Amino acid sequence: MDDTNAMITVSDVLEYMFCPRFIFYMYCLTISQYEGRRFKVQTGRDVHEKKRITNPDYFRKKLGVCGRCQEVYLSSETHHIKAIVDDVLTFDDGTMGPFEYKFSEFKGRIPETYEMQLAFQALLIQEVYHSKVTRGYICFVRSQNVVKEVPISEEMIDSLAEIVQSILSIIQEGYYPKKTIITNRCDDCTYRKICV
Repeated sequence: MDDTNAMITVSDVLEYMFCPRFIFYMYCLTISQYEGRRFKVQTGRDVHEKKRITNPDYFRKKLGVCGRCQEVYLSSETHHIKAIVDDVLTFDDGTMGPFEYKFSEFKGRIPETYEMQLAFQALLIQEVYHSKVTRGYICFVRSQNVVKEVPISEEMIDSLAEIVQSILSIIQEGYYPKKTIITNRCDDCTYRKICV
């Protein structure tokens, strides 16, 4: 890979948020994490294969959607990011937004990683479609497909941009970042045996 042309994915951002060292091991040392062996990851992939759970009338009546594209590949060379968005929605007010399905339960709040994923997708939608994005949606599959709206703010986009720049720096400069300060994450980390 030409490091100057690296394209960052949503997964890279989420891995970085889990622990910045994931990026170093995956890109600088090219050590695979074999995430497919982990149950939750595989189950989540299965859900994405079978996720046609919400009929089009729901989108139109409940969310004010007048257009919907599914499994949309988007990329930005300017921001060095790319993603496949579950659904790209066009709303009655002319704005657009991402819609994501998650194999998880809604427990009263939206996880920061989910918010960041929507911000990532919002940035791509804004650039590719030249459309304003002020909100996105998460469908929590394990809570009877409850759908929650997430406002997309400039602060979220700015925070995302900082993370992307940090990831690019690790890849391009090959430096070994500090590990996460949340030590219990190390117990579920595929790199725990080689991380020092």
